[in-house]
Amino acid sequence: MKKSSVLFALVAAGMATSALAAEPTPFNVQQLVNLNKVHSAAVSNDGKNLVYGVKVVDEKGEASSDLYLLDLSNKNAKPKQLTAAAGTEHDVSFSADGQSIYFLASRTGSSQLYQLALNGGEAIAVTDLPLDVNGYKLSQDGKQVVMTMRVFPECKDLACSKDKFTAIDESKTSGREYKQLMVRHWDTWEDHARNHLFVAQLNGKKITEPTNVTANRDTETPPKPFSGMEEVTFTPDGKFVVYSAKAPSRDQAWTTNYDLWQVPVAGGETINLTEANTAWDSQPTFSADGRYLAYLAMTKPGYEADRYRIMLRDNVTGQEKEVAPLWDRSASSLNFSADGRTLYVTAQDVGQVTIFEVNTQFGDVRPIYNQGSNSLIAVTNNKLIFQKSSLVEPGDLYSVTAEGEQLTKLTDVNKDKLANIKFGEFEQFNFKGWNDETVHGYWIKPANYEEGKQYPIAYLVHGGPQGSFGNGFSGRWNAQLWAGAGYGVVMVDFHGSTGYGQAFTDSIGKDWGGKPLEDLKKGMASVTAQQPWLDANNACALGGSYGGYMMNWFQGQWNDGFKCLVNHAGLFDMRSMYYVTEELWFPEYEFGGSYDKNKELFEKFNPVNYVENWKTPMLVIHGEKDYRVPYGQGLAAYTYMQRNGIPSELLVFPDENHWILNQDNLQQWYKNVLGWMDRWTAK
Repeated sequence: MKKSSVLFALVAAGMATSALAAEPTPFNVQQLVNLNKVHSAAVSNDGKNLVYGVKVVDEKGEASSDLYLLDLSNKNAKPKQLTAAAGTEHDVSFSADGQSIYFLASRTGSSQLYQLALNGGEAIAVTDLPLDVNGYKLSQDGKQVVMTMRVFPECKDLACSKDKFTAIDESKTSGREYKQLMVRHWDTWEDHARNHLFVAQLNGKKITEPTNVTANRDTETPPKPFSGMEEVTFTPDGKFVVYSAKAPSRDQAWTTNYDLWQVPVAGGETINLTEANTAWDSQPTFSADGRYLAYLAMTKPGYEADRYRIMLRDNVTGQEKEVAPLWDRSASSLNFSADGRTLYVTAQDVGQVTIFEVNTQFGDVRPIYNQGSNSLIAVTNNKLIFQKSSLVEPGDLYSVTAEGEQLTKLTDVNKDKLANIKFGEFEQFNFKGWNDETVHGYWIKPANYEEGKQYPIAYLVHGGPQGSFGNGFSGRWNAQLWAGAGYGVVMVDFHGSTGYGQAFTDSIGKDWGGKPLEDLKKGMASVTAQQPWLDANNACALGGSYGGYMMNWFQGQWNDGFKCLVNHAGLFDMRSMYYVTEELWFPEYEFGGSYDKNKELFEKFNPVNYVENWKTPMLVIHGEKDYRVPYGQGLAAYTYMQRNGIPSELLVFPDENHWILNQDNLQQWYKNVLGWMDRWTAK
């Protein structure tokens, strides 16, 4: 061969190799944990500027996070990097004049509030407090800040709380002492400290001495572990702070009676604004002129999955009404229009999280954008700024007009990484479930799907049980990872799921093992008939929390449906579960009372009562710091199977709670889960 021919062959081979290398690969867990993430977005009051954070993970798995500024008034603008310091800046907000931003960061060993001018320069520490600032919110005029810090209610100042925390850390004894429930919550034993609210004036670039406006109150504000500063706000005139909290009482573990409280910014008498409602009140939101207070309210005491109704209080007349009382969706966030006549809300809706416009006077509801899972960031200049994800989109920022037009993608933080990923095609389906009522779900084809082939099924069962596996992108149970591993994925939103009307959600109450099981059986039969590429005889089912309960329920009630099961944090014995979980309101509402008062129903749907039917191979996974479903539930299921020769394995994470949050542990989780499923299915 001539030298030139050899050279051409080598170049061609190199090009072919390069082309092959550029081909996207089926989605895997390493790609999931290495995706970049948008966070902490905020828009200036004039609507001209957007600031957001991006967590970037490099090829070595090292993460960094910085803030970026985007000029929304220029459609050709490119993001400008604002920060480059180590650590993460988060909880961003704009100053009233839009010339600077505030954020939280741990640059000196504790979380403090910083201000950064947008015309250049370094960020300046606004606070230098002895305790972490865990959250904050600015007053409408930008002259005050309310902060949440964890303190001991009996302490008169922050130094006292700091000393108490130090004393606990240095104590030679380790016993915890309690006189009432709740002694632990989610993944933390109570230390008798509470989240309290502190108000300070913003004088230039420093704050005045903060005032504990919740002093001496044994309240948790905002409620931990999942609530944030959406539960706290200033009144527009800056004279009061309104927040959501439970009244101090010994019934913390079995009541959901969160109320809205109002307190002067200088401290003093606290007034309960929603005393008449003994169910959950949340997210106080004022119109810009202060005329109206909107908030979310449930009506059923003890029920955490009731419909959040939109309430509107006229602060001039004192009149209050429910807005859109006939709208059968549960709002999850509230934003007023500039004129106070419209509310923009988000709510789960038939497998999506949709942005809606609600007329406060007449209650008309109109969907604005309903593709994927959307969280609203700001409403300004006839534009809605929001974050969107879907089953094939990790999450980016978008804008859309109030009419639902001119959808514009503002960020593309994973453009290069997504170019190397191949997702499975997905589609929503429906079928006739329990009582011939319509039930919805999603299927996803394997990433390397080939026409004419049949594929094993990963049947994902969501938790909650009032939850949904919808059109969103998860950092934990990501359905596309099973598609990437060669499985056809099926997810059914059985009776009890959210986003299909309150009656549908409520229907699981006192019927944990009834309607949902029928839906899941009919869903499998229906989707495999609709989609013949799904192999009904070659399936594994898996679920977490209530989904894990359902794996144990499958063992006793549907033991011939699957080749294998994966049970993450599943409930095994409803009697012991009642006495060791922390939020007693949950089982008491779901089963019509405490165990001793309604033993028959607890036992009717108790998986441990049907262990004689168990035979399906099952992988059990649990976190030792799971106080919602303590790990003894998983250990008991595993013990029974081992003692009775049922193929089973156990994976325990000493440092994880109800969820797997450590990214290395997540990779171990998927390695075990997919390995277990591959072992029992033919692919």
